[in-house]
Amino acid sequence: MKNVIKGFFSRDKKDTSRELTHPSQLKAGDLLKLDDSFLLPEMLMGQMYTVVEVNTYQFEFEHYPEWVLKNERGEVLFITLEDEDGEDMVNFSIKIERSVVESLFDMDEFAEIFEDEGTTLNVQGDKAGLEKWLDSGYHQTSQAKRGYFYSVDYRGSSPPDDEDCGEPFDTFELESEDGLKGLGIEIWSTGETDVYLSICRPISDIRELWPK
Repeated sequence: MKNVIKGFFSRDKKDTSRELTHPSQLKAGDLLKLDDSFLLPEMLMGQMYTVVEVNTYQFEFEHYPEWVLKNERGEVLFITLEDEDGEDMVNFSIKIERSVVESLFDMDEFAEIFEDEGTTLNVQGDKAGLEKWLDSGYHQTSQAKRGYFYSVDYRGSSPPDDEDCGEPFDTFELESEDGLKGLGIEIWSTGETDVYLSICRPISDIRELWPK
């Protein structure tokens, strides 16, 4: 979820040689429209986004793409796809600032994420308009899981064997009791820390796709 470029909707002629039938086919410059369900956060409901980047996350036994999206208001959204018991699902994620983290959680409890693998964390403060992104509480599912980030789309191929080609990070993950909402923390080699909220939704929430 790095290196987000300043992308807006292209006015160029669309590529009629490509037909998009599944979000996994999305490339930079393509467009998508989300469902207008009231179950979705306002940032998602009925919104149209353009794909500005397709990056790759690599862990020990897998690598997968992450799509970076931006809407006309300049809001940035990250999506990944997964198979949940045979059902296609999409993870929508947003990055939140430190001030928001401090308003949502007791910071002493938050610090325990980095010490104890079985940490539970409750939302205690002002939800700051993030109600549909949040659950009342989370339990930890991974601690200091090492990964590598590549600002390259490696669909159809594999990242280089040389780990120096990727940017290393450690991730800490928590999820709600039903597994449909998450809290993710990425700590980079520079010391930079990114915190994300995520929701897992049926892929049918992506209603329409258009090629660049």
